[in-house]
Parts: sequence; structure tokens; C-alpha cells
Amino acid sequence: MRIDPVTLQILANHAQAAADSMAFTLFRTAHSTFVKETEDFTSGLTTIEGMTFASPRELGATWFVGLDYGPVIRAISDYREGDVYMTNDPYSGFVCTHPPDTHLWKPIFWKGELVCFAVGHIHNTDVGGAVPASLSRQLTEVHQEGIRFPPVKLVDQGVLDQRLLDIFWLNVRVPAQNYGDLKAQLASLATGERKVHAMIEKFGLETFRDGVADLLDMAERQARRVIASIPDGAYEFADYLDEDSPGGLPARLHLALSIRGEEAVMDFSGSDPQLAASLNMPTGGNPRHILLMVGYNYVIYTLDNTVLLNGGLLRPARAIAPEGSVLNPVFPAAVGMRSMTCMRLQGVIMGAFQRAVPDRLPAGPASGGPIMNVNTTDNRTGRRVMASIDPITGGAGGSPDADGADGSGANSAFLKNTPVEINEAEVPIRILQYGLQPDTGGAGLHRGGLATVLEFRVHAPQTVITARNRDRTRFRAWGVAGGRAGAPSFFTRNPDSNRAENLGNTDVISLDPGDVIRIVCSGGAGWGRAWQRPVAAVLADIEAGKITEAAARDDYGVVPGDAAETARLRAVMAANGVGDFDPGPERIAFEGVWTAANYAALAEGLAALPVYWRFYAKRRIFALVDAARERKGDGSEVRAAFRELRAEFPQIAA
Repeated sequence: MRIDPVTLQILANHAQAAADSMAFTLFRTAHSTFVKETEDFTSGLTTIEGMTFASPRELGATWFVGLDYGPVIRAISDYREGDVYMTNDPYSGFVCTHPPDTHLWKPIFWKGELVCFAVGHIHNTDVGGAVPASLSRQLTEVHQEGIRFPPVKLVDQGVLDQRLLDIFWLNVRVPAQNYGDLKAQLASLATGERKVHAMIEKFGLETFRDGVADLLDMAERQARRVIASIPDGAYEFADYLDEDSPGGLPARLHLALSIRGEEAVMDFSGSDPQLAASLNMPTGGNPRHILLMVGYNYVIYTLDNTVLLNGGLLRPARAIAPEGSVLNPVFPAAVGMRSMTCMRLQGVIMGAFQRAVPDRLPAGPASGGPIMNVNTTDNRTGRRVMASIDPITGGAGGSPDADGADGSGANSAFLKNTPVEINEAEVPIRILQYGLQPDTGGAGLHRGGLATVLEFRVHAPQTVITARNRDRTRFRAWGVAGGRAGAPSFFTRNPDSNRAENLGNTDVISLDPGDVIRIVCSGGAGWGRAWQRPVAAVLADIEAGKITEAAARDDYGVVPGDAAETARLRAVMAANGVGDFDPGPERIAFEGVWTAANYAALAEGLAALPVYWRFYAKRRIFALVDAARERKGDGSEVRAAFRELRAEFPQIAA
């Protein structure tokens, strides 16, 4: 350590305060609902090499702790005071992760010497492209997902490049909204610059420079201490996205986790190939790419919430994501909905670590939910409105010592809800229902968190709703230690009418005046056996409207006011027993055919094919296995299907 511990802690507090101030500036001055209410933004400070050493704790998205801006910083050869640079291209250095995210970085100088960078991003509600809000599962190329800028100078020594902005605004649906958010970003960077100057004035340049390096080293030591507390071993876990394309097949994410001493290796080689849909995660094969490491950061912080939030946390871990996979796609694969894949991956990582330390980590989270965007016309003014109205998120999984948080829980917790009054003031819709949906949290000694429900009516023709991140209609959050899986999600047009339509995982819908949308997210899973939950806690949940009396009886064996019947039901439940792991009936049925051995054979066979063949080949292999007369589940039927495929297409024969 370069400076003494007391000074380092004081410096750490100042750096934290600087990042928090940057976030507060952005939060209070942004224009779009998605930034100023939902808080899909980041801010922070990086070293001159681009490693984040300070991130906010209270405001903004928590995903990007440890984001390495190095690739885009190195793309610029000359930095001057007053410059600001931007990019939103996910394939230019793999720092930006989908086109709606505009990343800015500003060099900070002290007496002519470059000392660090102020950085941050906002999620633009729209950056053009094929659909309003720019994002849909059905898109197949990044070109469809809106205008893209490689690393480029936005501000030249204090002068904004208006020509660049004119090109940007020409390609988006509501440019005034984008411009307002951009100005808030610039103000945030200016706040960061002032705070860094104040730190250097207080501590001196040498102490600041040495302290930044020490902060990264300290976080590394903290992470190594946490990993060392986990038993050495190999742990596997898998989960699925409902569909790898609209109406398609499940998309599998698989992790083989290895813990050795103070280090962790996360091998994702068993995951699916890159998709002909926008669910791919652009990581460029970086073994510490932040999208691959979000779940790891969450595990470290869950096991020790005193760790510093900076890039040093990532040093003891590395990820393996083969090129051409859903976690490391090649250009021009669509990546707009990488957030849904990343959220599911966070759950996979949590699941693997949970198997290593089952008494320290929670059951499966809902892992997000749809972020609702409305593109409509205000009948009073004729003005076109493009706005995000709410993230419809699920609950956290129950933990060893508490119920899961309801609504926006676990890895969805940074997505804040927007008050009904603000939504109705800014968007011409009528909200009919917004709250928690009873009976959606998985039963357990510690119940899973409830899902949110939103129902609203539209009033203008040609209203387009985009519900990105629609999922969990099939594969549920997984229960552990005898806890039950969470409830699946639902998406309905004109519910409770003779025109009711189940929309499944559809994410772009055109509505007529008077149409009603109801969307219910999935619930978090339970931890521990439900019949061991105190009767008083079950009765309190009934009183609070979190579970119905029917669910209390069926899931917990509790009959209000009847102690004898409660005792009888719970004795029956205890005698019947349940397994420790509950992925839900849908996954159990699916894995009856697609066993671990079959998936291993599938991954091996697809890896031997050219990248552009893999998505098609997966579909053919699934069809051939489904048609097979005999299913052993040992991989033999998959290998037989590959032989048949190669015979049909000799050009891909090994």
C-alpha cells in the first residue's frame, strides 16, 4: 500500500462522494422518465487507463461497477482540457453494450497533467431503428437497433459539435428528450471534474494518484478474502431464456464455476450459440467484461457489503466465453436486449455460487421484467409522445435469513418505479392498476418476493407498446433448500373481456384506442421448506394481501382459525417431502428430454461448426431429437442428429 490506511479511507470517502454527486447531478437534471425516475444511468471516475475506481452506491444502475473504459480511451490519441468524447456502438471496443446507451468520458487535468477521467452513461429512451424505443427481441442485426457512433469527440475544448448532434437528432424519434438527457450527462461530468480538483487540492497530486491505485488494490484484497471463504471445488448451474427468438427455442446459459483458493474461474462454454435475435451480449471475449461479471460482483457484495465498489473487485476472477456464443457474439449480431440475457446470467452465477455456499446466498430472483415504453399521440395537442412508463419487475429470492424483497428486488433493485401521477402527467394513458400481485412469490420458510402488476388503457390509434425483456412465461425462478419456484409472468391484451389475448413473450404491440394492457412479472423463489414457515408469518401475509387463503392452505398448510387442520396438513406435507432444488414443472419436463448430457453433446457439436451455421443447426438438431424414436438422454441421440445434419449438408462436415 502506497499511502497510510487512515488517509486512504478518507480518500475513499471523498471519491465515493464525488461519484454520488455526479449521479445526483444527472438524476436531478435529466429530462426522460427513464433516466430521472427509473434511473438507468451510471457515473463514476476512472484511472487514466480507464479502470473505474469510484461508483455511486445510492443512485443509478448497479451493473457497471468495474467497467473498463480502456478500449475507448485508447481509441483517442490526443486529449485536451475541456474535451468530452462519446460512443454508443457496442462493437467499438465493447465498452458500450447496446446502442441506446450513450457513454461519455471527459479527461480531467491538473496543471496540464492528465490525472483521471469522469465517465458515465445514460439509456436513451430511443435512438431510432426499426421499432420505437429501438429494442425488440425480433431484431437480428445491430444495424436495426438505431444510429451508432464510434468513439468520437463531442466537445472540443468546451465547444459542442453541433454537426454531430444534428445527425444524432435526425435519426431519433423525440430528439428534445435525448438532448435534455445529454446535457444532464455533461453536467454530471463537470461535477466530477470539480470534485477531483477539490480532492487534489486537499490531498495533493501524489497522494491522489497513489491513493487511486491503492483503492483498486484494496478492493482486490477484499474480493480475494471473500472468495477464500468459499470451499474450493467445481460447481455447475444452468438456466434458460424462454425463447432464443420470437416463437423459438429455449436459450441455455450454463456456468462451470471453479473456486481455487482466492480465485474464481467462470466457464460459460456450455451456453448456446449466438442468436438470430437481439439477446446476444457483446463482450468481445474480454475475460473480465462487465456484462459477464455483474453476477459475480453481486455475489461478492452479498457476502460482504463493506467491499469497495471499483474495478479491483474483478481481478481475482475471470470468465471464459467462446467466440460465436450468445455471451460473445460476432458482428453484426443484434445486441439490443442484452439486458435480459445479462439478468438471467446474473441468476446463473448466483446459482452456481449458491451451490458452493447454500447457507449464505438466496434462492433464484425473478431476474428483471419488461421495461414498458409507449409511443402514442396526445389527443389534446397532437404531439407525438415517446416515453418509458415503468419497469415491471419481479421479486428477489428468499434468503437464508429473510423473505425476498417484493417488486423491484435482487438484481432488479436499481430499476426504480415511476409514480402513477408522473406517468399519467407525461404520457396520455390511464393507469388502471399498479402494485404487487398476490401469490407470485415462491413458497418457502422464507418466501420469494412478489411480482409487480401494471394495467393501463391507451386512448389514441397507432399506439405502439414495446415491452422489452419479456420472459419467464415458461422457465421460473428456482427455489432452493426445499423452497418452491416463483410464479411465471403473464402479458394480456384486453383482459377480463371476450377479446382477451395472451401475448406471451411478444415485445412490440400495436394498440387501438380503448385497448387495455395487463402485465404481471414473475415472482422470486422461496428458500427453505414452506411448512416450516411460522404460522404467524403466513397469517401476516394473508392480512397484507400478499397471499390468498387458498395459497396459504395449498402451499403452506395453514388454515386460518383452525390449528388442528393446520397441524394435519403440515404433517402430511412434511411426510411427503420435497427436493432441495425446484426449477418449476416446465423446466423439469424440458430437461426430461434435454438432459445435461444431451446439452453437452449439443454444445460440442455446435462449437465445431462455423459461427453462421450454429443458430440454424441448433434448430435442426432440436427437431431431429424431438423426432427420434428412442431417447436415452446420454447424448447419443444428439450425436446421431449431427451425423444426419452433416450428411445432408456436406459443406459443414468436419
